[in-house]
Amino acid sequence: MISEFGTLPDGTSVQEITLKKGFLEASVLTFGAIIRDLKVDGQSVVLGFEDLHSYLDHSAYFGVVAGRCANRIAGGKIKIEGETYQLDCNDGGLHHLHGGATGFSSRNWQVEQSDKASVLLKLVSEDGDMGYPGQVEALVRYTLTGSGALRVKISATTDKATPVNLTQHSYFNLEGSETILDHSLEIAAETYLPVDETLIPTGEVRRVEWTPFDFQDGRSLRRKPGEEDLQYDHNFCLAGEPRSSMGFAAALEDSTGERRMEVWTTEPGLQLYDAARLNVPVPGLGGKTYGPHAGLCLEAQRWPDSINQKEFTPVLLQPSQTYSHVTEFRFS
Repeated sequence: MISEFGTLPDGTSVQEITLKKGFLEASVLTFGAIIRDLKVDGQSVVLGFEDLHSYLDHSAYFGVVAGRCANRIAGGKIKIEGETYQLDCNDGGLHHLHGGATGFSSRNWQVEQSDKASVLLKLVSEDGDMGYPGQVEALVRYTLTGSGALRVKISATTDKATPVNLTQHSYFNLEGSETILDHSLEIAAETYLPVDETLIPTGEVRRVEWTPFDFQDGRSLRRKPGEEDLQYDHNFCLAGEPRSSMGFAAALEDSTGERRMEVWTTEPGLQLYDAARLNVPVPGLGGKTYGPHAGLCLEAQRWPDSINQKEFTPVLLQPSQTYSHVTEFRFS
């Protein structure tokens, strides 16, 4: 079902597409390709808003598709085939974040196809958009599967060499609790990327063992004594390059262990953001208040700042290639 959700300041209509399959129900907006709500057996498991105004003024990338390049690019500078490009620096004026101030997450996508359980959205990003070279055409298909998964399938093409790194940026809370600190998280990664004080990877790939970044066996997100100031906004290294088929990346369980979500993806990185800095001044879904740790993001993507870090994952898309990304959020 497609309905009108609101109108952008320029008069453009934003549509909402409702998908249903089995025990899953999803609400998708054309604005930002946002997953506005995702219900499992009637329980909302993501953070979102009831109105468009709140997304325009207060959203911390709730449910968006972030791009043209998700995550951070140091100084907003990229060099391609000997030419340097300056991207929009929207991260405190220091770095480029999630595609810039008007990246894919704040653009109105077009509905190409839809049925009861699936919708295909399209966006064209012009040459020079946020400083990037080349025109990029991106497609995102959301599908609710009969096995209880939300499948996110993304593709992109370009007419000029340009970095492309897209991710689904939903904040998850499986039980509607005030915080996710008593959720249990497992991440199938032996290494992660340390960051500097501005959250740019240092270039080191460090093992997680015997560190607060070890989630290999699954554990609570609640901090241990001495770790109270630790904030998670780091990439976990699943592989050195994109994979040809989906592999297990992570599992999240609520505090009772009764609801579980697994993340399976073709992507080589998983950004864990625990929303430690979240503080939303307006009500969210169902009138809920979203403060620190109200949800967490598990963003399947290429490693951050890869365009500037030669040892990281490939992100440069050539005109002869097609960017491809498949991630599933599987519920049980």
